[in-house]
Amino acid sequence: MARSTAAHCPGAASAAGACGRGMRTIRWRPPRALLRLAGLLLLAGLMLQLVFALRIAAMAWIDPASTAFQRSEAWRLLSTRGELPWRQSWRDADEISVHLKRAVIAAEDASFVQHDGIDWDAIEKAWERNQRAQARAEARRPSQATARPPKVVGGSTITQQLAKNLFLSGERTLPRKAQEAVLTLMLEALLDKRRILAIYLNHVEWGEGVFGAEAAAGHYFRSTADRLGPGQAARLAVMLPAPKRFEKRPSSPYVAGRAATVAARMGAVELP
Repeated sequence: MARSTAAHCPGAASAAGACGRGMRTIRWRPPRALLRLAGLLLLAGLMLQLVFALRIAAMAWIDPASTAFQRSEAWRLLSTRGELPWRQSWRDADEISVHLKRAVIAAEDASFVQHDGIDWDAIEKAWERNQRAQARAEARRPSQATARPPKVVGGSTITQQLAKNLFLSGERTLPRKAQEAVLTLMLEALLDKRRILAIYLNHVEWGEGVFGAEAAAGHYFRSTADRLGPGQAARLAVMLPAPKRFEKRPSSPYVAGRAATVAARMGAVELP
């Protein structure tokens, strides 16, 4: 924004140039303190991304001990129950049933091997599916119709879920989603698909205080992660979207029916 001192000069004097020679333009410049603050915030953001990148790179050789989601759950259990029921044991990729790998990919992310971490086709389909669902809901309850866009449910890949669980909170904000996308691309760039799947299967939640394939196999089937059969693996995969809810009824008709669908798809799954 510019401001001129000509407003203080008589018109005739300005025309003669007497006052015009004394005119000066004042331009607004942001205070140096504001520029320093913006620079520091940008530097802090870049440093945070570097820390994330270094931690992910280390996961190529070092098994992560816990995730941000697990630590949050541990605090919740301690604060609400006064105890910490916890089951988790790390198993290497070769020690996890191939049936479980196929089942989880079939149920959660059929294009896991092909995409670069973000499955844009799945996101578009999820968006369209949720729009149709909202349209049906508004048709049933016209008095409660809303102009808000429908919330997209589904479309998250295994890599996106891992990025969120490893580092982020459960907030649904635009900055958090942007950070999730950056972390997803980092995971795909710094780790191979086999390692991403192994970390996911060792840390994903399968019930209240039940994390990872080994704990889930013992909790539901009194077995181990390497001995899970196709049917057992399909049931565990079906539980992933809502493990605490399905834990209460692991043999419900819904779980059984959905598991049969997943089992039928497992043969066509491509493993990393």
